Amino acid sequence: MPTAAVVVTGIPYWTFPSFAIGPLTVRSFGLVVALGVILGVYVAARRNERFGIPRSQTEKVAMILVVIGFIGARLLFVFTHLQQFTNPLQAFAVWDGGLQFSGGIIAALIAAPFVLRKWPRRRALDLLDGAALGFAVGQFVGRFGCYSVGEHLGGPTDFFLGVTYRGGTVLEGPLTVGVTYHNAALYEIFWLIPIIVILFIQDRRHVRAGVMSATFAIMYGAFRFGTDFVRINDKTVFGLTGAQYMCLALFLVGIWLMWYCLRRKPTADAAAQAQETSVVEASVTEPSVEEPSGEEPTVEDTPAPSA
Repeated sequence: MPTAAVVVTGIPYWTFPSFAIGPLTVRSFGLVVALGVILGVYVAARRNERFGIPRSQTEKVAMILVVIGFIGARLLFVFTHLQQFTNPLQAFAVWDGGLQFSGGIIAALIAAPFVLRKWPRRRALDLLDGAALGFAVGQFVGRFGCYSVGEHLGGPTDFFLGVTYRGGTVLEGPLTVGVTYHNAALYEIFWLIPIIVILFIQDRRHVRAGVMSATFAIMYGAFRFGTDFVRINDKTVFGLTGAQYMCLALFLVGIWLMWYCLRRKPTADAAAQAQETSVVEASVTEPSVEEPSGEEPTVEDTPAPSA
C-alpha cells in the first residue's frame, strides 16, 4: 500500500495518447516526434550552412538517417517487447509509441558512412557538432511524445519530480491512480535543458571542432546511464539495459573525442576548405553549360599561380 509521501509529492500526471481536432484524431506521440525531427534537422541545417553545406543537402541526409534510425529503434523495441504485441500489424503502429534509443543509434551509425560519403572530410568534426546540437534539440522535443503515452516509467517513489498518476492509458503499466512513479522521459526532458544550453554557448564561442560533439556524448551518456536505473519495464543484461550499454560506449567515445580535439593543432587551410565547399555545392546543383566563346584565353585571363 503506498505511503502518504508517495501520494502527495509527485507532479500530477494524465496521459494524452491522442486528442481530437474537430473530426480528426491526432496521435500525440507521432505528432511530437515529427516536430522534434523537423526542429532538430532545422537547427543542424542552419549551423551546417556556416561550413559550406547547403541546407537542402543537410535536410536530405538527415531525413534518410532519421528514417533508418526510426526503423532500427522500432525493430529493437518490438523484439524486446514481444509480449505486448498480440497482432503482428501492431509492430507497424509506431505512432502509438515504442522506440528503442540504442536500436536507432546503431542503425544510423551503420548507415552514416554510406550516406555521408560525399561530404567534405576535413569538416567532419564541424558537421558532427551540428548533428549533436540538432539531435539534442530534437530529442528534447521528442521526449514529450514518450511522456504523453506513458512510456519509460519506473516504480513507485517519493521523489518530488516523480509523476502522480491521475488517469489515462499507458504504454507501460498498469499504474495505480494516486501513486507517484518515476518517469525517465520527464527526467530526460529536464536534464537535456542544461546540455542544450551548454552546446549553444559553445557554438557561440566557436570552440574547437568536435568539442561540442564530445560534450554531448559525455553529458548525454552519463545522464541517460543514470536515469535508466529507474526504469523497470526494460529487459536487462547483468543489471543494465541495452540503452545503458550504448550510453557507456557513448561516454567513453566522448572522453576520447574531447582528448583528441583538445590536443590536435588547429589548422587553417582556407584554400582546401573553399575547394571542399565547391565540391559539396556542385553535388547538389546542376552544373551550368556555357556556350564556347571561340576565343583563346589571353595572358591576362589566365590566373596566376598562388604562392
